[in-house]
Amino acid sequence: MSTKHEQILKHIEGLEVGAKISVRQIAKELEVSEGTAYRAIKEAEAQGLVSTIERVGTVRIEKKQRENIEKLTFAEVVNIVDGQVLGGKEGLHKTLNKFVIGAMKLEAMMRYVDKGSLLIVGNRDQAHKLSLKNGAAVLITGGFDADDEVKRLADELELPIISSSYDTFTVASLINRAIYDRLIKKEIMMVEDILIPIEATDYLMTAETVQDWHRLQIKTGHSRYPVLDHQLKVQGIVTSKDILGHHMETSIEKVMTKNPITVSPKTSVASAAHMMVWEGIELLPVVDHYRKLLGIISRQDVLKALQYIQKQPQIGETFEDLILTQFEEIKGDRGIFFKGVVSPQMTNHLGILSNGVLSTLINESGNRALRQYKKGDLVPENMIIYFLKPIQLESIIEIHPHVLEVSRKFGKVDVEIYHDHQLVGKAMLTAQVIEK
Repeated sequence: MSTKHEQILKHIEGLEVGAKISVRQIAKELEVSEGTAYRAIKEAEAQGLVSTIERVGTVRIEKKQRENIEKLTFAEVVNIVDGQVLGGKEGLHKTLNKFVIGAMKLEAMMRYVDKGSLLIVGNRDQAHKLSLKNGAAVLITGGFDADDEVKRLADELELPIISSSYDTFTVASLINRAIYDRLIKKEIMMVEDILIPIEATDYLMTAETVQDWHRLQIKTGHSRYPVLDHQLKVQGIVTSKDILGHHMETSIEKVMTKNPITVSPKTSVASAAHMMVWEGIELLPVVDHYRKLLGIISRQDVLKALQYIQKQPQIGETFEDLILTQFEEIKGDRGIFFKGVVSPQMTNHLGILSNGVLSTLINESGNRALRQYKKGDLVPENMIIYFLKPIQLESIIEIHPHVLEVSRKFGKVDVEIYHDHQLVGKAMLTAQVIEK
């Protein structure tokens, strides 16, 4: 039997897109406490089922699939720009396809405004009206209000008209930043993207026996399975090693490994890979907050996913990418090294190289050095910086990584940093190698 929390989430998922939700309403309809309703609504928000907007309330929105993760709903735009909804609240769940900055004559502006657009403009009533008629929402900058006729039209067409106190440039930058962040997230593959769902997962129940394990093994050809209770919550893992020497009638619950390591759907594939290699695990159950099984991932699934990620084009730059653009990779007598300039963005308030940037440079240079020996990703386990002299703004530095030891799962790299041929930093990096 499902819990009250799960019942509320199922109820919210079944609501029409655009429907308004409140704690009091959910508590009354499902006969639960307001505290339970509140926690479930917050969980629904985390899952992307609803969005909460100040002075409007909580609205059921369309859960975005991975392929259009870079698109935003108008409800999310309201939160991004600290906006106020003046009209068209019923359309907050809709997704915007593009935004248009209205900094031109009206006739020219309307050539770019079509259905699903968001027009960013000042207090130009005629532009607001024409935009809504063309099927586009409106974001008014500078904190201006809208004409009453425009508000009525927005309500009628169910297209939001939003007011923000920010100027046009700031609003456009905030929206662009939000889309850009999502493009980076799109590259990060999550466990939920590769898991085998519970409907296609082979598992055993705690009440079953070793004989049931043998039957399942003959049927599937696999040797390890999650063990669930009557509520489908993960209680253990059972493998061929666990059942050796036990009588056929022995309960699975007695031979299984209890309290196994699990992951959530939002765990990154890289983190799951690190966990599986470090712990020597071949199979990981994927569970929700209540340890209810959602599916499984195998080490083979994870490695395939990591190979896939490597083949994908870069979509959005991370801080690591931006830092490394300042450095050139050079082949020297003792292997590769990196040479670059300490830019203003890489320094702290004293004008010297920041510790965070330094750690990134050590990590990335060590990673690339290890790739000369092993094809795979480096996951840092320990980093020791022996000493570091201040490295000031606009200094030209060289980073020399030297691989000291490398095995199938482990790597050790010594990293030296030079400025004007003088040693200014030295570090030791130990790491796991996740093979591809």
